[in-house]
Amino acid sequence: QARLVESGGGSVQPGGSLRLSCAASGFSLDSYNIGWFRQAPGKGREAVSWIDRSAHNTYYSDAVQGRFSISRDDTRNLFYLQMNSLKPEDTGVYYCAALTLAIASMPTPGPYINYWGQGTQVTVSS
Repeated sequence: QARLVESGGGSVQPGGSLRLSCAASGFSLDSYNIGWFRQAPGKGREAVSWIDRSAHNTYYSDAVQGRFSISRDDTRNLFYLQMNSLKPEDTGVYYCAALTLAIASMPTPGPYINYWGQGTQVTVSS
């Protein structure tokens, strides 16, 4: 069964770091553009960061630009989100996703997303 599974969430103090991982099984990530959405309590799901299948192009929301870094390792069928200088407003459930459609910017969380992870909680609080 094809799926994505996130790991690496947790609780951290403001200014701290976390690295999220997303592992694909049942399909090969090298054919997909991949990325991360997050959903804060009471808010909609928003795109955080994406990387295209070539790994040449990366995209970040204004809220995380300069603090987060996305990367992929297609040899291991994994991708990552390194989150530094975390802020309380980064709190939420983080979802990894994979998409075959070409992207020139971060996608919205629509039905064209081929795969979703189950989500991992990130809490930033003192």
